[in-house]
Amino acid sequence: MAQLQYTWDELMASHDYARPHEEAGYRLHGGFDAKGEYISPRTLNRWPAVKAWGAQLTARGWPLIDATVELLKREHYPNIEQQKLLLGNGYGETLWNSLTITGLVEARGRALCEFEAPDFQQIIVEDISNMCTGHLHKGLLYAHGVDEGGDPKDESIGAHDQMWFAARDLVFGKDRYPVPQVPDNISRPDSGRLMPQIPAGFEQLILLLMNVLMIEVRAEAGFSFNCNLLRDPATFPDKRAEAELAADMIERIRTDEAIHVAYLQAAISEMRSLTFRTVDGGTIEGRKMIDPVWEGMVQWHSVTQADFSHAQTHESIARRLADKPALMAKFETLEDRPRAA
Repeated sequence: MAQLQYTWDELMASHDYARPHEEAGYRLHGGFDAKGEYISPRTLNRWPAVKAWGAQLTARGWPLIDATVELLKREHYPNIEQQKLLLGNGYGETLWNSLTITGLVEARGRALCEFEAPDFQQIIVEDISNMCTGHLHKGLLYAHGVDEGGDPKDESIGAHDQMWFAARDLVFGKDRYPVPQVPDNISRPDSGRLMPQIPAGFEQLILLLMNVLMIEVRAEAGFSFNCNLLRDPATFPDKRAEAELAADMIERIRTDEAIHVAYLQAAISEMRSLTFRTVDGGTIEGRKMIDPVWEGMVQWHSVTQADFSHAQTHESIARRLADKPALMAKFETLEDRPRAA
C-alpha cells in the first residue's frame, strides 16, 4: 500500500545531491544527481505523496480537474515572432521586463510560508487524514512558498525568483534596463463571499488555492514561450551558449512548478468529492460549492486577466515604438492572438 500520511519533515525532505545548483553567480535551490540531471528541492516525498493521493481519488471514481494550458483562451503576447522582431531591432526591454517581473512576482510567493492554513477536518465530514487536503497545513503550503521565494531560515540559497534573474542575466546582464513596476496583483480580486456556506477563513484558503493553480497554469504557457524563444537560433545570435543555458534554467523552474500544479490539482479535486459542514448546521456536497467558483476563476484568469495584461503590454510597446511607426505597424501585423471570448 502506498504511504498516504506524512509528517512536516517528510514533506520538506530533499534528495541527496551529487552537485549543488549554481549558475550566473547565484547559489540556488535543488541540485543534480550523479548523471547531471536536475532534481527539484523538497520532492523526495512530496512527489510520491501527491501521486498516491491522486491515485486514491481516482480509484474512488473522482477525476482530477483539468489543470493544463488547454484552460487558457489567449495566446502569449507578444508572440515569438513579435518578440524576435523587437529583439532584432534593439528593443530588448520588453523581454527583460518580463523576466524581471516574473522573478519579482515569484518572490512574493514566499508569503505562503507565513500563511496560517486552517485544518479542513474541522468542516469536512469525511476523514481527510490520508488526503492532500489533510496535509495543506502540514508542510505543503510552506514548501510551495520556499520553492518560490526562498527559505526564510536560509537567505543564502535562491529560489525561483533568483532563477529567473539568472536566466535574464545570462542573455542581458543584471542592470541592462531599469527595474520595471510590478503589477499590484495577478490574482483574481476580492469580489465578496463566493462560498458563504462555510467560514470565511476556509473560503479564503480555497480561493487562494484556485488562484495560485491558475497562475501556475498560465506560468506553464510562459515556460513554453520563453524556452522556445531562447532556443531559436535567430535569438541572441552572439550569445547562443548563454541563451541555451537560460532556457535550461527556465526548464528547471518548470520542473519545480510541476509539483505545485499536482498538489493544488489534487486538493481542489478532493474537495469536490467531500462533504462540507455549513455554518447553518447543515452540509453541502463539495462539487456543488466548488465547481461554479472554479469555473469563474478559470474565466477570470484565462480571459479577463489575459486581456488586461495584453492591453497593458501593448500600450507599453506602443510608447516605446512611438517614433518608429513602420516598426510598430510590422509588429501589429505579426499578432495571431484570437480575440473571441
